[in-house]
Parts: sequence; structure tokens; C-alpha cells
Amino acid sequence: MAKQALILIDIQNDYFPRGKWPLAEVEAAADNAAKLLGAFRASGKPVIHVRHEFTSTDAPFFTPGSEGAHLHAKVANQGDEPVVLKHFVNAFRDTELESILKQQAIEELVIVGSMSHMCIDGVTRAAADLGYGVTVIHDACATRDLEFNGQVIPAAQVHGAYMASLAFGYASVVTTNEYLNASR
Repeated sequence: MAKQALILIDIQNDYFPRGKWPLAEVEAAADNAAKLLGAFRASGKPVIHVRHEFTSTDAPFFTPGSEGAHLHAKVANQGDEPVVLKHFVNAFRDTELESILKQQAIEELVIVGSMSHMCIDGVTRAAADLGYGVTVIHDACATRDLEFNGQVIPAAQVHGAYMASLAFGYASVVTTNEYLNASR
């Protein structure tokens, strides 16, 4: 069986209700991510946290050193679980993520986090292009309403469109329970 790692993408304080950039259904997504985190920890499988900080203090959210840029308490790293700091959408770009995965001989990634239409999409496509097997746990991911050409697209539709796209050619896309039941 291929060696898996759980990758938690940008589950940070600014995405929660009191943060600067709240997402729809973020609490439920974080609860599911926490379930997966607990299962990975219990099985001894590797866990890697990724957090985003913009490089400018005038960023709309995730400003350097701010409380909003910290990992949320529901999924905070423990012990020697690495935390990869990124400054771009794609968590592989200019970070040590790939070297950490190679050092641990990881072949498959289980991806959760935020935002579905940005960083989840970016890391999933990059991981698949790099040859990793990828599973996205869609109910452990969150996003927000978007606006395009004067029309508001509800978060559920944004999320659904991106998950459908990833499932078409980049990843297996399943629920938390489907993943946990299959891995028993």
C-alpha cells in the first residue's frame, strides 16, 4: 500500500466567523478535518500543515504575524508535525512541501482545507502533476461566495464546481465518512 500523508491547507483563523475573510460552512469543514487529523494521528500516518501569509501588511487577510494567520485551534499542529509556510496559492511553490514528502517517501496525499476554489484547487492539480495520488475530502474543505460579471455565485455552487472539476481528472473526491470507512 502506498504511503499517505494528510495535508491540511490554510485552516487559519481569518477564515472563521470572527476573522477577516470568513468562509461558508467553515466550522463544519474544520470539524471534518479534525476527525481526519485524529485518525491520521491515531494510525501514525504523517500529517503536514500548510499556512498562508501574504508578504504585505496591507493584505486583506493572513497578514504577517497576525492572529488571523495562525492555524485554527481545531487543527493546530502537535509535536513534530511540520508547518509549511507559503506565500502563493500553490503550496508547492517556493516551499519545502515537496522535499518533506520525498523525505518521508509519501506517494499519496489526502487534502483538506481552504479555499476550495483557490488553494485546494492549486495544490491538488500541482500534486497530481507531480505524480502523487490525490484524494480530496470535499466536506472538509470550505470556500465563499464569489462574484463574476456582476453575478454572485453562492459558495455551495463554487465548491461543487471545483470539486467536480478535480474529480474529473485530478483526484478522488470523497466525504470524510467515505474515506474513514474505506481506510478501516
